[in-house]
Amino acid sequence: MCLLLLALDAHPVYKLVIAANRDEFYERPTADAGFWNERPDILAGRDMRSKGTWFGITRKGRIAAVTNYRDPAAAMPDAPSRGHLVSEFLAGQEDPGTYLTRLQPRAAAYNGFNLVAGIKEQLFWYSNRGSGIHRIPPGIHGLSNHLLNTPWPKVSRGKTALHQLLADASEPPAERFLDILLDRSIPKDETLPNTGVGMEWERILSPVFIASPDYGTRSSTLLLMDRKGHVTFVERTHDRRPGREVYDAVFEFKIEG
Repeated sequence: MCLLLLALDAHPVYKLVIAANRDEFYERPTADAGFWNERPDILAGRDMRSKGTWFGITRKGRIAAVTNYRDPAAAMPDAPSRGHLVSEFLAGQEDPGTYLTRLQPRAAAYNGFNLVAGIKEQLFWYSNRGSGIHRIPPGIHGLSNHLLNTPWPKVSRGKTALHQLLADASEPPAERFLDILLDRSIPKDETLPNTGVGMEWERILSPVFIASPDYGTRSSTLLLMDRKGHVTFVERTHDRRPGREVYDAVFEFKIEG
């Protein structure tokens, strides 16, 4: 996942909003979001190459998402999949602070990552390129391929758009949240970070929604949790095959317990 926008206790109806884009090579095999056969309490998509996931929730309100930290010079080709961190937390029983504390001693074995993990609205952020475990405070936050709230143009644009949408006390429809994730605006070169991939790739990776011949936004995911524990989870898949360009999977349930 390459962009995650999060609103925590920032709206009178929604206790939690997460809107996220997963960017990946088009050829990487992926399963659409659904409740997993072997773990029917877990709702998530699936990377069919490593069997991990990038974003998911359980019926009891365990939530996790991961983004890569872009640092090609430090990449380890044989490192374990970062998607396993998400599925490991979702399938576990530990509280997020305990899980992340236990993760820290082995975190260096992974390529750079940001992991958001929590139970319902109590969310924590940890990066093996950052400093420690942090509880995410109420407000609107953004995470891409650097640290939490690093003001890359796509992060700033996404946070501003989410703030404007949630300024209305009514219940915006899911479509309006998903529209935020479709922004293909390319920022000016002088505003782009230098992450070691070269200017051409910095431009390609700079929009909220990425499109290129081989790599881009594969899916957009929206999680809405209201103050009564009702969850709406929408995954919009952006498929390049004719006749399947865009399709949605929608799930609704109430947090157990």
